[in-house]
Amino acid sequence: MKRTFALMALLALFGLQHTVSAAIIKKVAPTFWWADMKNPELQVLLYGDNISSSDVSISSKDILLKDVVKQENPNYLILYMDLSEATPQTFHITLKQGKKQTVVPYEIKQRKADASNVEGFNSGDVLYLIMPDRFANGNPSNDVVPEMLEAKVDRNDPFARHGGDLAGIENNLDYLSNLGVTAIWLNPIQENDMKEGSYHGYAITDYYQVDRRLGSNEEFCKLVEQAHSKGMKVVMDMIFNHCGSENYLFKDMPSKDWFNFKGNYTQTSYKTASVQDIHASDYERKIAVDGWFTESMPDLNQRNRHVARYLIQSSIWWIEYAGINGIRQDTHPYADFDMMSEWCKAVTDEYPDFNIVGETWLNSNVLVSFWQKDSRLAAPKNSNLRTVMDFPLMEQMNKAFDEETTDWNGGLYRLYDYLTQDLVYADPMNLLVFLDNHDTSRFYLNEEATQNIDRYKQALVFLLTTRGIPQIYYGTEILMAADKANGDGLLRCDFPGGWKNDPRNCFNEANRTPQQNEAFTYMQKLLQWRKGNEVIAKGRLKHFAPNKGIYVYERKYGNKSITVLMNGTDKTQTINLTPYKEVLPTTSAHDVLTDQNIDLNKNLTLPGRGMLVLEF
Repeated sequence: MKRTFALMALLALFGLQHTVSAAIIKKVAPTFWWADMKNPELQVLLYGDNISSSDVSISSKDILLKDVVKQENPNYLILYMDLSEATPQTFHITLKQGKKQTVVPYEIKQRKADASNVEGFNSGDVLYLIMPDRFANGNPSNDVVPEMLEAKVDRNDPFARHGGDLAGIENNLDYLSNLGVTAIWLNPIQENDMKEGSYHGYAITDYYQVDRRLGSNEEFCKLVEQAHSKGMKVVMDMIFNHCGSENYLFKDMPSKDWFNFKGNYTQTSYKTASVQDIHASDYERKIAVDGWFTESMPDLNQRNRHVARYLIQSSIWWIEYAGINGIRQDTHPYADFDMMSEWCKAVTDEYPDFNIVGETWLNSNVLVSFWQKDSRLAAPKNSNLRTVMDFPLMEQMNKAFDEETTDWNGGLYRLYDYLTQDLVYADPMNLLVFLDNHDTSRFYLNEEATQNIDRYKQALVFLLTTRGIPQIYYGTEILMAADKANGDGLLRCDFPGGWKNDPRNCFNEANRTPQQNEAFTYMQKLLQWRKGNEVIAKGRLKHFAPNKGIYVYERKYGNKSITVLMNGTDKTQTINLTPYKEVLPTTSAHDVLTDQNIDLNKNLTLPGRGMLVLEF
């Protein structure tokens, strides 16, 4: 993996060919592949100066070279091979131009015996979202890579690189395991060799290479292996809608139709509701989907079959190579619907339990539901996207715990009212639910607001006991606060203690404030209780309309159940339990939050913003 294919071509020049001159192959994508994949077709993209006039042959007897596709740009060749009969091997791709020839070694690896049996993330998991550049710096020697375009670190600049890396995450896996999360979702780790703003990872310049300032491909594999050894899954962030403007595929385009608007910057409207809007104009749909996210992020044309295959293979390559458990797909509705559907199906055909969550940032559950697999609203089309992001619920949660709940509106009634509409979803259990993420204001906008710890506790109880797959943004457990109005860079602050000379190390209990420790311990208790809990992971949801500000709901699986009672007011409330008998099967129950037994033979009293999580 560490050898570049330019070097391999040079080795081929001196060791495998008798000519005195040969083309230099700058890129080979993918860098290798595997035998016995369910889909036997392999696309290999070759990039080098003026290679398109070459006659191409391969040395393997059990691999069929089906097609050699030339592009407008003479620096590209796209090969399609049939690996149906292929065994693991290294063979030679030979490019012949007159008396000159270039030989490129290519390896077909042996798959692991259980490679298809990847365990995807599901509603039994809790995802912990990490921006690698901002979490922890485990290897300061890779902070600056001189030959890369953004070759500096400045922790005082919220939009500069800060030096966090894969080693920093690996060093703190015990912290995450102890907290109780079962999966880590990493913002993009692939190369972002951009002049500025490369810290966030969303402008990929090489789909097959980990950004060297984060580590190496091998280090990522090691991180995944270590996470698995501690019972945690790994979710990788990917972007098919756009790449970085410094990506070789854009700087030296194979053809104009690799990018929308023929590679000319045309701004998207961001109004992706037009995709499913039955009244939308053709112009609105096109500008939303084909328009560019920003000028520095050219919009890929997934309708080009070569682009589609390149992107599909890049994701399958990382699953097979690193053993990841899931993918979060950025800006999912901005890409071509049919190609993204094809991609989701291609991945799950190879890995049946693998899960993909699409970023579906839309303002209503109806619009979000359109993007979920088997949606009745999208029929006869099908996205094949198992999990979508429940942004509308995030909006409701960020208001609900600040307001007084009445029988008809406000507070917890917002949550009840929203969940009554779950019939629009094909599968409510496969919704990603969250309080915040790297693109939104944090759940607490400022430090002063964190003094209201009841808000945090109620939000966590609801998040971790409602339907769906919970996601927590790094630092929530220590009450990190930020307002998007002050810029995205501040939403992605460094985790205190992730750098050697930080004044406080909040990875350690002794260095956290009493309030931070209260928040951490509360989350830890809930996460550890939730881990492996089938009632929460699989149980159906039944709820009651709020009465006197009290919201009651049940999760039930088999003969076990959990009933949650939440006081959405600031006043102490006495609850007549008679209306709730169907979710109170015994006369006493264990309260998860206090570890006490609760007598259910009489009325209950809940203090303002109080809660019970009863196990039956």
